[in-house]
Amino acid sequence: MPSMPAVHLPSTLRQRAGGVSPLEAPGATAGEVLRNLEKLTPALAGWILDEQGALRQHVHVFVNDEQADLRRSVSERDEITIVQAISGGAPAAPPIDAEELTCPTRRPSC
Repeated sequence: MPSMPAVHLPSTLRQRAGGVSPLEAPGATAGEVLRNLEKLTPALAGWILDEQGALRQHVHVFVNDEQADLRRSVSERDEITIVQAISGGAPAAPPIDAEELTCPTRRPSC
């Protein structure tokens, strides 16, 4: 039985934590746990929380599979999961017209 909340990291952050996940850190709220996790694992600093201690823009926190904010109370049995949203991607494709959907080759036989 864990003595502190367990923090599950996505693979992109796991390598910064020496390949280990879950990690444990003390704290009464999700925010305290994450701040303490950054102190215990300095390579994670700045990847989950920003310089003001708020969640980074594309980072989400779940406590026991329920989305939570940093004020959420946690206990030693709780599981905190960090999820990084994926952004970016390919440039926008040109719009498709209705005719192309029904006749992709635009042949007269369509």
